[in-house]
Amino acid sequence: MSAASTAVVDHVVHPWHGIDPDLDADGNLTVFIELVPGDNLKFELDKPTGWLRIDRPQKFSSRPPAMYGLVPRTYCGAKVGARCTEVTGKPGIKGDGDPMDVMLLSEFSPAYGGLIARARVVGGIRMIDGGEADDKILTVLDQDALFGNAHDIGDLPKRTVERLHHYLLTYKQPPAEEKKKVEIAEIYGRAEALNMVRLSAQDYRDKYGV
Repeated sequence: MSAASTAVVDHVVHPWHGIDPDLDADGNLTVFIELVPGDNLKFELDKPTGWLRIDRPQKFSSRPPAMYGLVPRTYCGAKVGARCTEVTGKPGIKGDGDPMDVMLLSEFSPAYGGLIARARVVGGIRMIDGGEADDKILTVLDQDALFGNAHDIGDLPKRTVERLHHYLLTYKQPPAEEKKKVEIAEIYGRAEALNMVRLSAQDYRDKYGV
């Protein structure tokens, strides 16, 4: 047995800062999955440690209709907020200060999060939450039998996009409360989604200098 095969990994890289998203010319990138469909607890990356922490029990009946996570080495800051203001005409929009969110579509789902996956960008949902840009990049799992041939938002089943839209509008919304907590400003295609990934990568470099 070679020395390489018996080497012990003495550290685990931080999912946000330590993983290269490796965005390629075909729009494929590496994502980190925090939450999977059916989770009764909301898991979220603990930024200081890189571990997944329990954020809260799911408050209402909505469950994520797709795997949910983040694009490593991205940050929703000034450039992400400015793009939202430019497109929507709403002044003073800021990025939410988190990594860029990603939703990953696949025929199947793992039993738990804390995983990395190679995914292809096909579109995005421009969400505004409390005056902050909170975009969700839509991706499909590489080589997936059901979604693997999708390359742009129009290639996804209409009902799938409607389900994602409904979930994002309602997952923070108490059933009896009429006032909306979030707003969906736009559903956009692959080109704008890639633009948002690149803007958030630039925001990350501006903030962390790497």
